[in-house]
Formats: sequence, C-alpha cells, structure tokens
Amino acid sequence: MTLIAAAPLRRAVAERREGIGAGIVRILVADDHCLIRRGLRGLLESRLGWNVVAEAADGYRAVDAALATLPDVAVIDSAMPQMNGIEALRRLHQKLPKLELCFLSDNAEETSIAAALRAGARGIVLKSDPEQELVNAVSSLAKHRPHFSPSVSDALLITGPFSTAREIEFLTPREREIVQLVAEGFSNKEVSARLALSIKTVETHRCAAMRKAGVSSTADLVRYAVRNHIVQP
Repeated sequence: MTLIAAAPLRRAVAERREGIGAGIVRILVADDHCLIRRGLRGLLESRLGWNVVAEAADGYRAVDAALATLPDVAVIDSAMPQMNGIEALRRLHQKLPKLELCFLSDNAEETSIAAALRAGARGIVLKSDPEQELVNAVSSLAKHRPHFSPSVSDALLITGPFSTAREIEFLTPREREIVQLVAEGFSNKEVSARLALSIKTVETHRCAAMRKAGVSSTADLVRYAVRNHIVQP
C-alpha cells in the first residue's frame, strides 16, 4: 500500500474512532438565503459521513422538513421570515425532542441566547464565528454533547443565560407567530389567510399580545418585536 493511499485510510479510521465517521449524520439546514444554505451544505457535507438531508427557507418549512426527514441535527438561522429561528426551535423541540438543535445567531446578546436556550438549542454559534465553530458544534451535537462557540461562552459567563429578557416568554406560540407576521407588514386579513384562522381569532391574539407587551399601537408592537428578536430590524 502506498503512502498516498494510506493517509486517507488513517484519517478515516481516526474519524471513526472519534465517533464522527461511525455512521451517517443527517443534517437539516434552515436559512432564508439560498446562497448561505448552499454554503452551509458544502461546508457540512465536506465532512466524512455528514449528509444534509433537507434545506428550508423559513421556520414553517424547517418544521415540515424535519418531520419528513427526521434528521439528527438541525442548524437553524435566527432571522427567517414568517416564523423566526426561535419559534422554529420551540416547535422542533416540542415535536422532535431527540433532535439536536444548533442555533445560528446574529449576535451574542443575552436576549437572543437566553431565548434560544429556553427554546431547546444545545448548540449556539455566531454568524461571525469561523466556519470551524459550526463544524465543531454539529460534531458535538451528533454525539449528544452541547457546544457553544467561544464568543457565546464568553457572553454566558458575563451575563448568565437567564438573568433577564423574559418578556417574550409571556406570549403564547400563536401570539408570537402573529406578532411576527404583523411586524413584517401583514394585515389581519393576510395573517388570517396565511394561518387559516378567522380574522376575529387573529384580532383576539393580536390584542392579547399587545396587552401583554404593554403597547397600544402597531408601531409600538413592531418595536417590541424587534427588541425581543422576533423580527430583525
């Protein structure tokens, strides 16, 4: 056997001993930008035994794709239209409690990190982190070990994950869903059609969310949604 042939073999054996190459790791990638999804797919599938089994452009499609393909790890972007990453994490964790969830966050703010942890994420990586951090996170999650990039770990050490930022937790999942759509510019009629709810039901949830948020106008509700990372500014 030549040295050229032996080197890949040794690498494959080493990865298998680490548990990475011991079996196929099935991954779902959710991001609303096609180029980013393709980049994530290329990065993840460059690893031996890793297979991206589904892609999704929003939270709704991410949940549907996960239920259809049953991946081992889901990589979920924070900022997606119609259903954001936090809400997608909640639903995935509820419907598929054994699915390991990796959250791609725009920033290391306490509100975002704490919400992701409460929603079921066991891996958090910043979009500004090196590519290797996402690889490390998926590798750890595939072995059912949590992983936070150094920048996220530093933020947790400074603030702690649960000291503040509980406002959004007072909203029900349906209220959060409607708040996001309203903040994205959808009218009550459009929300009604999109969610297959009556306009009266939409108005009831919207009023309840505004009351809990302590706001009295749509503009204030949009600011609340931005402040709590329900939508991106």
